Amino acid sequence: MSMDEGYGPTWDSDDEYDNFIRKMNPPRIEIDNDSCNDATIVRVDSANEYGILLEVIQVLIDLNLVISKAYITSDGGWVMDVFNITDKEGQKLKDKATIARIEDYICKSLGADSRYIPSRRRSVDVAASSDHNVIELTGTDRPGLLSEVSAVLASLKCNVVSAEIWTHNTRAAAVMRVTDEGTGSAVTDADRLERIRDRLSYLLRGGNLSRGAAMAVSTGTCSTHTERRLHQMMLDDGDHEQLHRHPPNQSQRPNVTVSNWNDKDYSVVTIRCKDRPKLLFDTVCTLTDLHYVVFHANIDAKDNQAYQEFYVRHVNGSPMHTEADRLRVIQCLEAAIERRVSEGVKLELCTNDKVGLLSEVTRIFRENSLTVTRAEVSTRGRMAVNTFYVRDSTGGTVDQKTIDSIRQAIGQNIQVKGQPEPSEPQKKESPTWFLFANLFRPRSLYSFGMFMR
Repeated sequence: MSMDEGYGPTWDSDDEYDNFIRKMNPPRIEIDNDSCNDATIVRVDSANEYGILLEVIQVLIDLNLVISKAYITSDGGWVMDVFNITDKEGQKLKDKATIARIEDYICKSLGADSRYIPSRRRSVDVAASSDHNVIELTGTDRPGLLSEVSAVLASLKCNVVSAEIWTHNTRAAAVMRVTDEGTGSAVTDADRLERIRDRLSYLLRGGNLSRGAAMAVSTGTCSTHTERRLHQMMLDDGDHEQLHRHPPNQSQRPNVTVSNWNDKDYSVVTIRCKDRPKLLFDTVCTLTDLHYVVFHANIDAKDNQAYQEFYVRHVNGSPMHTEADRLRVIQCLEAAIERRVSEGVKLELCTNDKVGLLSEVTRIFRENSLTVTRAEVSTRGRMAVNTFYVRDSTGGTVDQKTIDSIRQAIGQNIQVKGQPEPSEPQKKESPTWFLFANLFRPRSLYSFGMFMR
């Protein structure tokens, strides 16, 4: 039975029936390293379910692989995904262990015991596991916010073992994993957890009491993929709804359009923007969290530009009927693309880990009038591996004098990956936005009016 006849998988089926279908129809993964000269081809055939495409993409990005092209099509309750992937250097895969992990991880992710859509949690969440607590934060962004959060955690004898922080459109979101400073394990005392929630909630409210952080406590571990969770948190927080969404100095904006293909009852979502790592994950994650199912897609990246075309329906089986629906999808996809754009100087710090390190480093940033726009904090054994994207407190580029001051305070083991702005004013660079049609002409499924299996 063809999907184009208007029949599709039933998303609200009973769990036991879903498990039975998955066991009877396990996913088939084929990895082809011979057909293409410059990429490894991964083909996934599987029973079609809401969120399944996101699971496959998530596996690939978690293995630090780059998706240069993709073709997605479904027929009835079955879906075929084809991905052209490379390593971070743009080379096809040669490591047999990595190739074996791709097949193994996808099979486990799509197997009968997997669950595709973990439940959402609210804005401030302290979740206990056996070895750490997960703290989720959303609030109004401001200069020095990460320094203040880190200082509060340090004063409460909590050590940050990993964290990821995003900022966008005056909003900030963070997922942090912390341990007790003394024991190195999770904080279990209920009164102490309550103090953590109270202090952080008060801090995040700042001067905007109407947009404070909600609070919730989960007794289980936080199983949602961290980057997926950050997208959910910022979507729930409404970062796509803010005014002045595109700052004047942003030279490249995502171009997102939505139209309806009424003959087939699809909404066609087209995205043109600058290419970057994890772009496909971000867009598919957002479509999934907006409760849209991708039935067909054509993805291409060329000359540092990306083209994505999705044929979607809502989980209820209908396309987007109203202008409000289309506008919301456009705004949410634009926000998802912009959240991970790394503006500012990239600073990488690799040093011996110690209690309070994040608080100390971010305090130095604050004292040098720097604000963190994005951060990734992790520990590997006894080493702390931290990446920060920083700008000055006015939103401008960091100059060399400030970098030298930070190095003097932190040490020479901090590496600068972005180019600091020279002390003397220089002529502004010319815009780098080009017409996509002149760069490449992707073969649009919509233009042909047909799909190929």
